[in-house]
Amino acid sequence: ADSLQERVQRMFGQEMHIVHRLDMATSGVLLFARTAPIHRQLQSMFKSRDIEKCYVALLDAEMEPMSGSIDLPLVLNPDDRPRQMVSYTHGKQALTRYEIVGNENGRSRVMFYPITGRTHQLRVHAAHCDGLDTPIAGDTLYGTVADRLYLHAHWVKFVHPVTQKEVKIESKVPF
Repeated sequence: ADSLQERVQRMFGQEMHIVHRLDMATSGVLLFARTAPIHRQLQSMFKSRDIEKCYVALLDAEMEPMSGSIDLPLVLNPDDRPRQMVSYTHGKQALTRYEIVGNENGRSRVMFYPITGRTHQLRVHAAHCDGLDTPIAGDTLYGTVADRLYLHAHWVKFVHPVTQKEVKIESKVPF
């Protein structure tokens, strides 16, 4: 009965449509649309990769500053739900650009720019041996327990479907 959608609808006094999703433990920006037509347009923009996204995470080890991309196809692990796994045979393309920007208290701060939007994409790309080989701090599925999942949807940027102006929505990183 208590959900983010219900809370937002009460706040705005009207039906609201969730445009995309975040993993439950991920904090940050989540888009809602006030009307069904705009909802469809925004979802289409996500699908066609016309919406840029940036996530900030802390990885569970110190790493050298570097940048690059990770292209590991993902599929649901049928033997270990809800985990995803890398599969070059059955997986769907999952592409992430990243930049490790520094170290603090034994952890690395990384900026993730997902090109695709697969379930657990950033979490698997961080933890997998063919990715960054270092899980996100607090990732109970692919890493170890901490006081929270240190993954935050920092900003989204897109051309507004009505005004045709560029919009960038940001949420301050809480860690």
